[in-house]
Amino acid sequence: MTTTPLHRPVRRATATFLAGGMLTAVLGLSVPVSASAATLVDWPTGRGSGGWGGSGAGSGGYAGSTATSAVDSDPATDAESTGVALIDTVLTDGEAAGTGIVLTSDGEVLTNYHVVEGSTLIRVTIASTGKAYTASVVGVDQAADVALLQLKDASGLTVAKIDDDTLKAGDDVTAVGNAGGTGTLTAADGSVTSLAASITTQSEGTVAGERLTKMIETDADVVAGDSGGPLLDDEGEVVGIDTAASSGQEIDGYAVPIQTALAVVTQIRSGDETTAVRIGAAAFLGVQVATSAVSDSGYTYGSGGSSAGAAIAGVVDGDAADDAGLAAGDTITRVGSTTVTDAAGLTKALSTMNPGDRVQVTWTTADGDRQSATVTLDASPVN
Repeated sequence: MTTTPLHRPVRRATATFLAGGMLTAVLGLSVPVSASAATLVDWPTGRGSGGWGGSGAGSGGYAGSTATSAVDSDPATDAESTGVALIDTVLTDGEAAGTGIVLTSDGEVLTNYHVVEGSTLIRVTIASTGKAYTASVVGVDQAADVALLQLKDASGLTVAKIDDDTLKAGDDVTAVGNAGGTGTLTAADGSVTSLAASITTQSEGTVAGERLTKMIETDADVVAGDSGGPLLDDEGEVVGIDTAASSGQEIDGYAVPIQTALAVVTQIRSGDETTAVRIGAAAFLGVQVATSAVSDSGYTYGSGGSSAGAAIAGVVDGDAADDAGLAAGDTITRVGSTTVTDAAGLTKALSTMNPGDRVQVTWTTADGDRQSATVTLDASPVN
């Protein structure tokens, strides 16, 4: 059994991605060696291959979970929809959809980082009112898969109720989210099976795999599009953020504990950027990358190629890479003092940098010529 991330675009573009299908390898969350693997569940909607190189803002989306068993869920009630938001994002190479949790009446919304990763535009619709807002990313913790958004010109919003009790194994829970990216909330009932699940997300495109620990594991049928949505207890209070699910005969859901997420929110609100928490925009090179070899997980991406490095599928007009002369077909092999061996390596190299930083980029052209140039990194469009 494999697991997958809960949000993201439904990939319709290239053969290298499965369009809403079950991945052949762990996409996102994995459990200890003896346990079954899990993957983050996303809902892609027309995503192309690769992602646009940025500091943690790359992006291949995650594929949705397609368990062979029937999904057990119902339309969310008014009470279950209170304080829940539907999130739609525009990416440089497609679109995506997910879910969010309203934290403040003036428009702070909590979601997973992978829901907004690589976005150029974020639109948030409040489920209970149908009113839509544009949103910006205030800050993120990629390792914790947490992001805080701010809705533009929002006021008077009804917020979600946060749990103040102690969650226990066996407690009844309900996973609420934008299942399938349809724009309609569903609710899947289940119970807590573990409070200490460890999972490793499978790398995909420029998105490197990551390990999440101390996750809430449930037997609720969470599916693609649910990422960022609330996991509610039997009192209707938020105990976690739906983040990943397994693919197979039986679905297991995984959620970031709400107190873990709120600790990140507190850090973001403080404005104190750390190695874990980023405030504001990320550094942005402006290249669409596709891996040219089989990834560590054994899954093949991109159009192939023999040179080690990050293969360029395209560049953003007017951004840093374009100004430096990089073009589709080139392969980036070094950023600053860091050797780049694949797409994920490029993202990692840029993750330590900030907008405005100057760095030397070295690449091999499609004709085999070695070139380098010093570029000034731009700010990512949204995050």
